[in-house]
Amino acid sequence: MRIGVLGTGNMADALATHWARAGHHVTIGGRDEAAAARLARRVGGGAGSGGLRAAASGDAVLVALPFGAGADVVRELRAELVGRTLVDCSNPVGPGFRLLTEGGPSAARRLADAAPGAHVVKAFNLCHEDVWRMRPPVFGGRPLAVPVCGDDETALARVRTLVRDAGCAPVSGGGLDRAGLLEATAALFIGLWVGEGADAQAIVPPLAHAAGPG
Repeated sequence: MRIGVLGTGNMADALATHWARAGHHVTIGGRDEAAAARLARRVGGGAGSGGLRAAASGDAVLVALPFGAGADVVRELRAELVGRTLVDCSNPVGPGFRLLTEGGPSAARRLADAAPGAHVVKAFNLCHEDVWRMRPPVFGGRPLAVPVCGDDETALARVRTLVRDAGCAPVSGGGLDRAGLLEATAALFIGLWVGEGADAQAIVPPLAHAAGPG
């Protein structure tokens, strides 16, 4: 698969490295082309680099940009992104672990509105970038489950492949209308992990007991 990455930060680094190792052709794109070139060298696997438009031609394009910046960049590239799978990993979380989109469209929906010809999928937003650097993210012998939300079946299939190539297990999260729930979950979990030092896994029972004992 040809994968474009918009951004040169930690999430771009962590995920692109998995995908290059899996044999995908990765292109890193950024406004700072020198930073994009440095990241491409670190990712390895023959990864290419260039400006933002260089990364907009992939079969799948990861938007590894802060909330707020992503929609602006995608709007600039909307012509190039027609028909592409656009992967949104952003978390619209502000001071006090507040959800910045509360009362409005999700971050993923804002990307979809900015590039109406693209197929947006929400994924990879629930964990810290260093979790995504793990090779692979497996805990207690169980691969990390990654919820995926989107409306286009081809786009969803591509993102499920990318999840598996990061060593994780894809889980259907429903349509793009449910992306806001993933973003709210991230705000809750980050508040528990960082604000309270609490184990977020401890708030839900195992699947066998989801409906109570027996």
